[in-house]
Amino acid sequence: MGVTIIGIAGGTASGKTTVAKKVYDASKRFGTVAMIRVDDYYKCLDHLEFSERQKVNYDHPDAFDVELLINQLQQLKEGKSVDKPIYDFTVHNRSKEVEKVAAGNVVIVEGIMAFAIPELRNMLDIKIFVDTPDDIRFIRRLERDVNERARTPDSVIKQYLQTVRPMHNTFVEPSKKYADIIIPVGGENTVAIDFLISRIVELLKDI
Repeated sequence: MGVTIIGIAGGTASGKTTVAKKVYDASKRFGTVAMIRVDDYYKCLDHLEFSERQKVNYDHPDAFDVELLINQLQQLKEGKSVDKPIYDFTVHNRSKEVEKVAAGNVVIVEGIMAFAIPELRNMLDIKIFVDTPDDIRFIRRLERDVNERARTPDSVIKQYLQTVRPMHNTFVEPSKKYADIIIPVGGENTVAIDFLISRIVELLKDI
């Protein structure tokens, strides 16, 4: 059996993780599944002080270690396990720890830049875009970053206006044209997700 790589993209807090988890659970029926979060491949910034790391534009493709990401995806595709980096959002830097990811016949890649980085996009067999209105995404991001990532409301708003929103309009939204399937309203769209999962199940059966 070959390896199918499923990419799930969309704006920040669009519901990508919810969709990815549901696809993950459905795909497990056909063997082992590996989950890769593009966010974990932010570049290591050990050389910068925390105050300087706060100023980095994390919503630009250049913020990611694309070489490492592509290399590890290729290894997974070849049936090899990898030591995936882990990103710590509370300190704006890569953790010292890594996560062992075993090879599987399905690899799910989830992240805002999954389609905006050409080298990554070209490795995806199925491309899913989660399309959620901007105001809903902002509210979700504000709640998440304050509650889970030790951010203040002011810092979230500042980052959203300075980098998140303009980079979304420059890179993420235009990448929607590459999607095979678009899911409106993210993880709340159970009809679209059920349809998507049934289609993926059919595809995996034929592999």
